[in-house]
Amino acid sequence: MNGAGQEHAEATVRQPVRLRHVGGAIGLDAALTLVFVIIGRDTHTEALDAWGVLETWWPFLIGVAVGWMLTRAWRKPHGLLWQGVGIWVSTVVVGMLIRWVAGQGTALPFVIVATVVLAVFLLGWRLIAVLVIRRRAKA
Repeated sequence: MNGAGQEHAEATVRQPVRLRHVGGAIGLDAALTLVFVIIGRDTHTEALDAWGVLETWWPFLIGVAVGWMLTRAWRKPHGLLWQGVGIWVSTVVVGMLIRWVAGQGTALPFVIVATVVLAVFLLGWRLIAVLVIRRRAKA
């Protein structure tokens, strides 16, 4: 191949994902779910002690982990549609199912707020990352 065909083939070759990008993305997902938990507990004047925060956080953290596994997000950690949406949906669904089984609250208003806030957090940083990556590629 030469010319345009070769350029196209080179452009479609998958670049290897750096371990630091995967670790950073996992860390950001975990941190943002923690921020969600802390904001929620503070809003409802619940104690912000380590045990209380962990008790609220762990179901959502498990949801993040399940989402990462189901979407194989390590292949494209900044992916917005497949990875981001999958991780977000998994975080909410698995998190709420675990909370329900564990006897924690799953009132409809909480589910709605969690769904919206986690969408903004888990999809928002990925959208920013995609825009930055595209802008750097054009430069």
